[in-house]
Amino acid sequence: MSQSDDDAAHRPGAQDALLGLDDVRALGRTGSTPRTRRRVPLGTQAIADELPVARVLLDLQPAHLDREYDYLVPAAMSAGVAPGVRVRARFGAQEVDGFVVARLATSEHEGRLVPLRRLVSPEPVLTAPVLRLVRAVAERWAGTTADVLRLAVPPRHARTEKEDAAGEGRPGTVRSGSGSGSGSGSGSGVPTQAAAGSGGAEASDASAGVAAPDSAAGVAAPMGAAPASWAGLWSAYRGGEAFLSHVAGGGAPKAVWTPLPGLAPGAEPGEVPTDPHWAAAVAAAVRAAVAAGRGALVVVPDARDAGRVATALARAGVPDVAVLLADDGPAPRYRAFLAAARGRARVVVGTRAAMFAPVARLGLVVVWGDGEDTLAEPHAPYPHARDVLALRSDLEGAAFLLGSPGRTVQAQALLDGWAHEVVATRDVVRARAPRVRALTSVELAAEGPGAAARIPTAAWRAARDALTHGPVLVQVPRTGYLPVVACVRCRTPATCATCHGPLGLDGVGATPQCRWCGRLAGGWRCAECGSGSVRAVRVGSERTAEELGRAFPGVPVRLSSSTAPGGVLDRVPARPAVVVATPGAEPVADGGFTAALLLDASVATATVGLATGTRALHRWLAAAHLVRPATAGGRSCSSGTRHPARPAPSCASTPAGSRPVSSPSASSCRCPPPSGSRPSPATAPPSRRSSHASASRPP
Repeated sequence: MSQSDDDAAHRPGAQDALLGLDDVRALGRTGSTPRTRRRVPLGTQAIADELPVARVLLDLQPAHLDREYDYLVPAAMSAGVAPGVRVRARFGAQEVDGFVVARLATSEHEGRLVPLRRLVSPEPVLTAPVLRLVRAVAERWAGTTADVLRLAVPPRHARTEKEDAAGEGRPGTVRSGSGSGSGSGSGSGVPTQAAAGSGGAEASDASAGVAAPDSAAGVAAPMGAAPASWAGLWSAYRGGEAFLSHVAGGGAPKAVWTPLPGLAPGAEPGEVPTDPHWAAAVAAAVRAAVAAGRGALVVVPDARDAGRVATALARAGVPDVAVLLADDGPAPRYRAFLAAARGRARVVVGTRAAMFAPVARLGLVVVWGDGEDTLAEPHAPYPHARDVLALRSDLEGAAFLLGSPGRTVQAQALLDGWAHEVVATRDVVRARAPRVRALTSVELAAEGPGAAARIPTAAWRAARDALTHGPVLVQVPRTGYLPVVACVRCRTPATCATCHGPLGLDGVGATPQCRWCGRLAGGWRCAECGSGSVRAVRVGSERTAEELGRAFPGVPVRLSSSTAPGGVLDRVPARPAVVVATPGAEPVADGGFTAALLLDASVATATVGLATGTRALHRWLAAAHLVRPATAGGRSCSSGTRHPARPAPSCASTPAGSRPVSSPSASSCRCPPPSGSRPSPATAPPSRRSSHASASRPP
């Protein structure tokens, strides 16, 4: 916006600051007499002599206001107002936050300009590559720039900013969480020139455009020695060594990677393996990028995976790693964000929140486990980490690596002319993978009525034999005790009388409680038949652990889930134990698990959605990847393939509000089947040979 002739009459460097724009006219109430809006002076401020115009992106919600605005830079703020800093500016009758994207000599606006109200911080937190990414995300996902900026830049923490500014030297492994979300972008970057009026004036090369990170980030950081046993991690894959050499040479290859199961060799001779193979392979790829003088960004589904990658990077001798986790507080997450923005962290590892991390000279982008729901942004404009980082790799000319135990449909689509496949040959996979056995009706035909139990006899025997050599993993798709119950007489699902949500039981002696609103249903009665007793429909992880404790007396049983008293376990020793875990909460066992039991397979595939099958397969493969290879006795068994509409085989009854159901096996259940239905094996009389409960030990 160019200034009017009246502005030229003022002394250089000063003008009357006005509320709003000049020459704004409005019609009177009658619509016939135009009137001029009254100017409200805000006082006279000295304006910067050099580059007096700041182009600002404001935090405005309406889509029609999603654009850049020009403001005058007061002389008192001139030294601190630089591209990428936070400011506050007047917009109408309110003050809003914003980011400076450029300093210009003149403006294209023909009216008067309003000066900036306040410089929030002189710290440049919005870099040019991140701004291009933000604009591309907003364009591709039909969102606004302001929405994406909230995901990209975490809230400011003033104390951390001041403390970190006084520190010197490179950071170590900084644990942090980011309030950022995800995004990706294509779109025009910030211009380094801007036209003024009809002629056009150039902005200063040093000031125009969004600030870049510290130039020192381009210098390759010194690295330690990598374990000799990790030298051939990528040689087992077709195209693995070629991908690594392209990354080390500064190229930008794109690959969809299916990693081998199991653990990586120990870093020291004779050391028990504790690092997952995929984490060690990612560390080797990041090391190649850092050795070429470029940065790397690794995005994983949860904090445990981020910790595993950070540990593998430390073993691989990669320095200057910042870890950004959404679960950390404002201070640590902002500290790690600043480490990346200032160029002191060459590698950033984090959850979905780290997708916008301002990594200098980005050379490698890694996405692990794209089938997990946590990588999908729940806030507008709802981008996914996989798509955002694929777009970012194109914008910044970085290599792209997408890895997952089970390949999603979206990952397969990337192989259609954009990325290359990196997989191992079938004989290598068979040598590394455990023996997989699906206990279907054909497999269990010889088991008799005991085959209908929640843990069939064949699976129980496999777990018993494996416990003599080490820990056994039991994956259960649901948390809690009995998350779903039904009427014992007519099998109608028990629902809340207030919100009609499902009722469940939280333990022995617990009262049925709604899973939606949390209300207790002590006096519950079935609306269909009037019965007050309930039966188990679904068995959770806590009840499963209780049953397994009775099935394997003398063997420790550990629970790993979000609702467990000890929370989610990260690692277990190589001693015999039964570890019950929900999907995504499986710990890593030293040396690997000896066996894995995947219970209630029908529950994992009972949800409605296009990705239900691939998501269930992803969870099963993730558990199988933690088991020892078949050559070392590792095995994986899945059970529970009955139709999800049928109630679970565990079905003892109890009056609602009294002692909860005890969930015995289907073979010992004598509840009548629904009217008009045929008796199933779940209701067959138990035989003496296989009368064990769903998790009780057979004779």
